[in-house]
Amino acid sequence: MAAEDELQLPRLPELFETGKQLLDEVEVATEPAGSRIVQEKVFKGLDLLEKAAEMLSQLDLFSRNEDLEEIASTDLKYLLVPAFQGALTMKQVNPSKRLDHLQRAREHFMNYLTQCHCYHVAEFELPKTKNNSAENHTANSSMAYPSLVAMASQRQAKIERYKQKKELEHRLSAMKSAVESGQADDERVREYYHLHLQRWIDISLEEIESIDQEIKILRERDSSREASTSNSSRQERPPVKPFILTRNTAQAKVFGAGYPSLATMTVSDWYEQHRKYGALPDQGIAKATPEKFRKAAQQQEEQEEKEEEDDEQTLHRAREWDDWKDTHPRGYGNRQNMG
Repeated sequence: MAAEDELQLPRLPELFETGKQLLDEVEVATEPAGSRIVQEKVFKGLDLLEKAAEMLSQLDLFSRNEDLEEIASTDLKYLLVPAFQGALTMKQVNPSKRLDHLQRAREHFMNYLTQCHCYHVAEFELPKTKNNSAENHTANSSMAYPSLVAMASQRQAKIERYKQKKELEHRLSAMKSAVESGQADDERVREYYHLHLQRWIDISLEEIESIDQEIKILRERDSSREASTSNSSRQERPPVKPFILTRNTAQAKVFGAGYPSLATMTVSDWYEQHRKYGALPDQGIAKATPEKFRKAAQQQEEQEEKEEEDDEQTLHRAREWDDWKDTHPRGYGNRQNMG
């Protein structure tokens, strides 16, 4: 009975190949990432790779005390399990759990990079973990902005990784058919999986850099939300009643507070109280009716027309006076006393 159960359980190669196939299908899928079909493949692939990781741990297939050359060529591909787990974890779509997914994916990528670094698969620098990044925070706190040299070196490293990734993909595509069909010898199979390991090192480094930036953005968003919530709750508190600080009550009664007394009511209360007794400035003044507005407008128009007529008469008289002065020069009528 136990032998039948063991035969029914999936073997490690089946778990690995099925998980890898599901990852490839998710990456080239044309459906939206949040669709049911894609997410079912993501969950199924994660479940298979989790079982594969548990089986690798039980078999104790890898040890950090051995070198990469001591691992069998057909077993090199199982080093990719943590990288595949991280890639599928990044495909999960749940905004409420996005931060958890990012942290879990980062752990998978870090496990893969640490494993490759121990086996000297390629020369690269491990990203900072939470512990050593906290230790280096004090040393880097004095640098408010990254230096131009550091930014240029990071850009150059990205360019080199991109070129290396494209070259690896080209070599892998040329060797894929021979290896998968079983026609390649042991040396070619080993080279093929070694190139896969190098390619996923570049992918993991890029993913971790992207994950760190997204985690920072999410945490800043959460902190801003908490700050806005605390501010709103602080604004909802009732206003504090004003009070007077004096040396003693007797001194306050005799000498007063030393400044005008504090307000005893709000502006709204004062307005309501005066409106109730009819003591407001605008109360008691009759409101103008539409008829009154119409009469006022008519009177204003008549006044303007009258002013225009007066202006025309005045202008006419002024022109007649100018014409008379042109025809009657100064002293024109005083001719009797001339010698």
